[in-house]
Amino acid sequence: MIIEGKNSVLEALESNTSINKIILQNGTQDVVAQNIINLAKSRKINIIFLDKQSFLNLSPSKRPQGVIADIVDFDYSSVQDILSYATSKGEEPIIVILDGIEDPHNLGSVVRVCECAGVHGVIIPKNRAVEVNETVVRISAGALHYVKVARVTNINDTIKELKEKGIWVYSAEADGQNIYNTNLKGAIALIIGGENTGVKRLTKELSDAVISIPMYGKINSLNASVACGIVLYEAVRQRKGK
Repeated sequence: MIIEGKNSVLEALESNTSINKIILQNGTQDVVAQNIINLAKSRKINIIFLDKQSFLNLSPSKRPQGVIADIVDFDYSSVQDILSYATSKGEEPIIVILDGIEDPHNLGSVVRVCECAGVHGVIIPKNRAVEVNETVVRISAGALHYVKVARVTNINDTIKELKEKGIWVYSAEADGQNIYNTNLKGAIALIIGGENTGVKRLTKELSDAVISIPMYGKINSLNASVACGIVLYEAVRQRKGK
């Protein structure tokens, strides 16, 4: 997998992501580039310098800021890894379940929001949904190096398993109870639906409750990452007592 850009590559190095090699465009000389070179050398990662055209030929975005890293394909976690991580921190789990997000920009943005809010993990389906790819890594702005992502065969079976473990499952949809009148403390999983379908009917029926963000304009829906962020930070506010 290729990741591009100075900050993304630096985050990968600092988080000990497995990197096959780092490629720099000849003449890339600044403080961040030098930090990347120094860290790569300290980890004995192969560094390659290429002329501009050869370098750009390797770049999917054509805007790599002079630095590309060839990393080992994304290492998915398990649902149990996510739960164990929450336990290790002495915290009640906060999990985000994505029900059919297809846009890698949305997935990357959601992961970034989750990292900032202290979410313990994100669960995505294996089928009919975007997987972690170069775009997701770039849009997450380094957050993917710190957020556990589990990829499961069946979202509904996973929801049942979480409920058996005492985790309260909420679907975020337009026809639910106001999030500001909902107790979001304790162990929770938040389901965010796909861009075009929302939370699927059977998945919503499996939820313990449906919750909604109050809307005061003429448009009645929000981007997945924006909706996710609003609900998560209400949960954080309730937990932190602020």
